[in-house]
Amino acid sequence: MIIGIDIGGTNTKFGLVGKDGEIAFRGSMQTTGYAQPKEYTEALVHHIQPLFEKAGGKENIKGIGIGAPNGNMYSGCIEYAANLGWEGIIPIASWINESTGLPVSLTNDANAAAMGEMHYGQGKGMQDFIVITLGTGVGSGIVANGKLIAGHNGFAGELGHTIIRPGGRLHPGTHLVGSLEMYAGAAGIVMTAIELAQSNTLPTQLNYINPKELTVKQLFEYAKKDDPVAIRTFELTGEILGEAFSNFVHTLAPEAIILFGGVTHAGELLRQPIIRSMEKHLLKVFQNQVKILYSTLPESDAAIVGAAGLILSV
Repeated sequence: MIIGIDIGGTNTKFGLVGKDGEIAFRGSMQTTGYAQPKEYTEALVHHIQPLFEKAGGKENIKGIGIGAPNGNMYSGCIEYAANLGWEGIIPIASWINESTGLPVSLTNDANAAAMGEMHYGQGKGMQDFIVITLGTGVGSGIVANGKLIAGHNGFAGELGHTIIRPGGRLHPGTHLVGSLEMYAGAAGIVMTAIELAQSNTLPTQLNYINPKELTVKQLFEYAKKDDPVAIRTFELTGEILGEAFSNFVHTLAPEAIILFGGVTHAGELLRQPIIRSMEKHLLKVFQNQVKILYSTLPESDAAIVGAAGLILSV
């Protein structure tokens, strides 16, 4: 069995993962509230101790996989993760290894999602695919020739920060202009809806909502009620994602692009525009070659299962 750990900005989730990706036991703790990352790590090791007993002894655990923001799989360090509130470089994998004696692997959360898909999900049996996580931001993990692509510094695959609209929207966190995340992340999607509603080119009920309170979830609900602006918002988001995906396909020639995250609840409202746009922008040799799939991993478990998949890839 493998212990999978998902370190988030507020909470840390962990579980004991079996060979088929099922989580036998699980738990959670707060990520915040620790003066130093070393204190957090000591608390984390304490919290996962019961999993050793649940596995029938530490000798039955193959290792510990961790998914975390800015996790570097080469160094085993969390590097400059602003949303965790820790400064500098945190050698968390080596700290946990020293405390437990178990092999520990670390990567960022999107790469962990790709490992989950490779070993337990839609990517099982595939050698070449991309996972795109669509939530608050746009993350990605790339598998090529059966291996996770990490690049020379461990941070390859930041496809959400590629520029898709030069001179476009300013990303408040990265200060990049026109990146994919500002059009396909949750904040970007809401921004598109507000722009459409305020243009008065389509009838909509969205004008009755305070723009500062509008959410992607609300847009789903309005789209279900055939609100023209909500529907057009997902079409435009899909069109932009399709353009970006055509660039990724030309570069990597994947068998599939697997979509994961809260934004995928839009279903075919999003997927069909992606497919049409992607195919429109592909060279003929790539057309009708790449599947656009939705992840089948349970959203609540995927991060833990993905982290566990890291150990199977070592």
